[in-house]
Amino acid sequence: MSQDQHPARPVFDEVMVPNYAPSAVIPVRGEGSRVWDQADNEYIDFAGGIAVSALGHTHPRLVNALTEQAQKIWHLSNVMTNEPALRLAKLLTDKTFAERVFFANSGAEANEAAFKLVRKYAYDSFAPEKNEILSFYSSFHGRTLFTVSVGGQAKYTEGFEPVPGGITHATYNDLESVEALISEKTCAIVVEPVQGEGGVNPAEKAFLEGLRALCDKHNALLVFDEIQTGVGRSGELYAYMKYEVTPDILTTAKSLGGGFPVAAMLTTASIAQSFGVGTHGSTYGGNPLACAVAEALVSELYDKNVMAGVVEKEQRFLSALKGVNDKYSVFKELRSCGLLLGCEMADKYQGKARDIMMHAMDNGLMVLIAGPNVLRLAPSLIISDDDIDAGIALLDKAIQSFLDSED
Repeated sequence: MSQDQHPARPVFDEVMVPNYAPSAVIPVRGEGSRVWDQADNEYIDFAGGIAVSALGHTHPRLVNALTEQAQKIWHLSNVMTNEPALRLAKLLTDKTFAERVFFANSGAEANEAAFKLVRKYAYDSFAPEKNEILSFYSSFHGRTLFTVSVGGQAKYTEGFEPVPGGITHATYNDLESVEALISEKTCAIVVEPVQGEGGVNPAEKAFLEGLRALCDKHNALLVFDEIQTGVGRSGELYAYMKYEVTPDILTTAKSLGGGFPVAAMLTTASIAQSFGVGTHGSTYGGNPLACAVAEALVSELYDKNVMAGVVEKEQRFLSALKGVNDKYSVFKELRSCGLLLGCEMADKYQGKARDIMMHAMDNGLMVLIAGPNVLRLAPSLIISDDDIDAGIALLDKAIQSFLDSED
């Protein structure tokens, strides 16, 4: 084959906008929790495409769902509906608090829809001035202008001002900071049950219960961003079930399609009424290919009782990570919610999480970071115990090489 069919990493710098700095490794093939690059080097995948590959790579049920649907119909637009979208929406409403579903293509789009809906619902139900959205510092909700503004990290809005107004930020896991900001002008509180990009910080149960009570008191909607925690990753289909706190709106993407772009906003019938015909839309949202894959994935979680194994695998990871840290003392805290795990760097190694990530890649292990101080793992929900053990052994080697480089 010609070189054009196997472009190397330098081509990225020639043809792509430089908003990413990808690894020199270009994966070309995956199976389960293993990935192979252009040179046929093998890697164990603890990254999961940033909490996306819930069933690993090339899962047979997902491949079959995609290829079967590809031979039927690809696209219709929302002038019409389609069978996979209806089946997936029915499945999601049967399994959750929700009664209505809006499909989109990405987590940012699902959140954009949610943030528009909370304002429209308040406008319809109360008053135009009830339009303020309360979110949290260190949160992350996407990369559109609206979603980075609701997100609580200034680095993502720098240079893009003026940003949308009517958004305030409180301190995560601090109910008093919310009480100080919420008012009758608040239309919604938006929260991640676990702050993913912010460092894998799980919410305290009492905190989420308090948010629910404050929303009820102030006629505000509670929005759970479950882009990263959803679709089995917490050990439940959605983390709100684990916390036993029910939101008014929930957003989901990432693992929903197992790698095929699909997202959804879930809500109640009464709230959904504010999105009447023509108020919002998406050309590709509810695409038959995406919905067929997502339906297969969610069905597989239940048919194979996948979520029951998530907590067991979480404990295997935590125990192994503790063993590695007892040896090297590079982490000061291990945090987790199912198979979303965060290893916070010890004070001596602040800002070095990316260094360990790079050493891991050099040793054949794919991991993530969540900010400069947290090593993040988000593997397949069905990763084998053997792959967990083998990957941890590679992480051990990576940390040793990292420490050697520090000397």
